Amino acid sequence: MRTKHPLLRAVLRLSATVIVIPLLLLLLWCVTARWPWPQLFPRQFSLRALRELLFGPAKLWRLLGSSIALASCVAVLGTAVGLLTARATELYEFRGKALIRFGAFLPLLVPGTVFAMGIQVTLLRLRLADTAAGVVLVHLLAALPYCITIMTDLTHRVGDALEDQAAVLGAPPWRAFTETSLPLLLPGILSSMSMAFIISYSQYFTTLLVGGGRVRTLALVLVPYIQSGDRSLSAVYAAVFVLSAVMVFALFEWALWRSRRWLE
Repeated sequence: MRTKHPLLRAVLRLSATVIVIPLLLLLLWCVTARWPWPQLFPRQFSLRALRELLFGPAKLWRLLGSSIALASCVAVLGTAVGLLTARATELYEFRGKALIRFGAFLPLLVPGTVFAMGIQVTLLRLRLADTAAGVVLVHLLAALPYCITIMTDLTHRVGDALEDQAAVLGAPPWRAFTETSLPLLLPGILSSMSMAFIISYSQYFTTLLVGGGRVRTLALVLVPYIQSGDRSLSAVYAAVFVLSAVMVFALFEWALWRSRRWLE
């Protein structure tokens, strides 16, 4: 999107610079073997980190598959729950509506470490500890406040006036929703799915605690490398983490575009 306002154009250029420069440095570290301080450029290059990533014991494709599958599941479930909760609290009057709105923010009020340790006891009793289902459930609870907030704000703006008009013209409830409100809600649905995906995709402590090391994700492998001080391997895994998330977001955008064309 082009803009003629000089201040806005300057802000956009500065934002792009702030994003692009760290990414370029990250990609440079992927092939760097030695970069002593205060040298401006690397002194020695190596493909060791790339070989370790592609042919090492980390099993990159399995890590990517499990991470994307878990995060996508959380994104779909979180957005569905957020949409239903938003429509219930914004379009209907019933007892306990304020309590539901308050309860949606409870995961944000409890520290993540305390929340993970507390729910671990419950998952052990339900026999969901060390399982993918337990990890999805914990990630879903962490993402729900954001999904509900996004969908509530948009549902409040869209309302149900168009659905009422469609119902007056004889459309059944589901058709009235899909042909009037759903196209207007699609940008919020995309935002909700993106937020839930990145929250789940970047979870480390809760995945380690609830998954027990059996449910392996990219974040579980990335964080130990960062802590170990191996900058080359850390950069490679971080680059894969960023690029894979961007690819999923592009897929969400494509799905939104296809959905709009289908609804038209």
